[in-house]
Amino acid sequence: MTQEVQRNYLEINSIQNLKEVIKPNGDYSLNLLEPINFQLNKFFYKNIGKNHKWIDRLVWTEAQWIDYASNQNVKTYVFKFKDDLAGFFELIFHGEKREVEIAYFGLLEEFQNKKLGSYLLSQAIQKSFNRGIDRVWVHTCSLDHKNALNNYIARGMKIFKTETIKI
Repeated sequence: MTQEVQRNYLEINSIQNLKEVIKPNGDYSLNLLEPINFQLNKFFYKNIGKNHKWIDRLVWTEAQWIDYASNQNVKTYVFKFKDDLAGFFELIFHGEKREVEIAYFGLLEEFQNKKLGSYLLSQAIQKSFNRGIDRVWVHTCSLDHKNALNNYIARGMKIFKTETIKI
């Protein structure tokens, strides 16, 4: 059975356009994942993605996960509440184009619907622009969290391309 999915590509071209959200109250932290730990990338991909049909990487071998996570252009940030994992985002730097792709972004289910995604996205965009780039972009689809598209737009991103795909 095929399903039609709406995919939107969004961008933000200046840090001045970011509608930033302040850090939530409580013992939250966000840190670059150092040293690299492909198992955490895989954990977040599987656990956040299971409700949104993230399937492309489910067939990856351990070597493919290691290659991806250890690529110098890929940076993974882990969001925690105290010592508990809460969410993550992966940034892919395209230096030749002076842009960053937010490749994956999300919160574990127990941390969703608490306005934490707004803060996390603000940080993803801010950390991208800290690298001296001109553009941050992302794509989201109708299978993603119900607030995903609105969150991107609320942070100052603009849709630059829309397509319908069949899966």
